[in-house]
Amino acid sequence: MKYTTLGKTDLKVSKICLGTMTWGEQNTEAEGHEQMDYALDQGVNFWDTAELYSVATRAETYGSTEKIIGSWFKKTGKRDQVVLASKISGPSPNLTWIRNGKLDFSKASINAAIEMSLKRLQTDYVDLYQLHWPERRTNFFGQKGYKHKENDRWEDNILAIVEGMNDLVKQGKIRHFGISNETPWGMMRYLQVAEKHDLPRPVSIQNAYSLLNRTFEVGLAEMAIREKVGLLAYSPMAFGLLSGKYNKGLDKPGDRMNKFGDRLPRYHGELSRAATDAYLKIAESYNVSLAQLALAWVTTRPFTTSNIIGATTMEQLKENIHSIHLTITPELEKAIEGVHAAISNPAP
Repeated sequence: MKYTTLGKTDLKVSKICLGTMTWGEQNTEAEGHEQMDYALDQGVNFWDTAELYSVATRAETYGSTEKIIGSWFKKTGKRDQVVLASKISGPSPNLTWIRNGKLDFSKASINAAIEMSLKRLQTDYVDLYQLHWPERRTNFFGQKGYKHKENDRWEDNILAIVEGMNDLVKQGKIRHFGISNETPWGMMRYLQVAEKHDLPRPVSIQNAYSLLNRTFEVGLAEMAIREKVGLLAYSPMAFGLLSGKYNKGLDKPGDRMNKFGDRLPRYHGELSRAATDAYLKIAESYNVSLAQLALAWVTTRPFTTSNIIGATTMEQLKENIHSIHLTITPELEKAIEGVHAAISNPAP
C-alpha cells in the first residue's frame, strides 16, 4: 500500500480508502466484516462512512453502515489501527427520518449527529468529520453550473459551523473536519474563516471524481494542491459503470445501476456509455482491467489524497485495492486524454 498525510495534519492515511456505503443494503454485516478484515490486512487504514448510510438511503437502513463498523470494532479491538471518517448530513426535504428532519449545521445538530454516530460506531472519537453537502443552494450532486437563487434563505453561518467543529475537537470527539460536495467558493470561505479566527481549517474535500467526471479539475484542483486540502475522491468507478460490465452485458439485476437506477441516475447517459466504451478499449489494449485503469487514474492525480473504493464482493474489493500497483504511463495518459477531449465530463 502507498500512504500520504491528510491535509496539514500528521495523520498517515492509505492512498486507497475503504468506502462502506453498501454495508447494510447490498452487503450483510458478515460481508462488511470480511471486507474490513481484508482491507486492513492489505494496509488500507483509511475508512469512510456517513450517518445516512447505507445507500440507496431509506429509513429502514438508516445508520446501518456505522453499526456494522461499530460491531467490527467491538469484535476485533482494532479501532486504533483505523483512520475513520464519517459525515453529518446536510439539508434535504426527503430525509425526514434522520435527526427528525433537522438537517442543518447548527451546533445543536452537529452535537446530536456526532453523538449518535459515535454510539453506532462504538468509539469515542472520529478522526475526520465531514459536512456531507452544503446547506446553501449551490451546484452539487451532478449539477453542472451555478444558478443563483434569490429566494435562498441561507445566511452565511460558516463561522458558526467551524466553531462547532472546533468545540468537537476540544471535546476529543473528532480530530479534524472536512468538507464534501463543495465548490471553490465554499472551500475559500472555510479557509478564510479558519485563518481569520484562528480556528481549525478543513483538511480534505470529498467530491465525486472519475474518468467520467473531472469537473474537480476546474478551480478545485489548484486549490486542493496550493491549500493542502486534498481530494477524497468518491464514485471513482461511476457506480460500477467503469468496470465495463454494463457495456459488455455482464451486469446482473442486483448490480447497483440496475437496482437503484431510478434513484441514482447520475451515470446513465448515452455519452457516459460511449466514453466508457472508449476507455474499455484502451484498458484492453494495455491488457489491464478497466476497473484498475479507472482507479489508478484517480489515485495518481496530484490533488488526490485518497481514492474511496467500494465493492459488493470480495473479488471486486481485491481488484480495487490492487489497483494501487498499476502505473499510468505517459502513453496511457495520452490515450485517456484523447477520450476526455472528445467526451468531456459526461457524468458530472
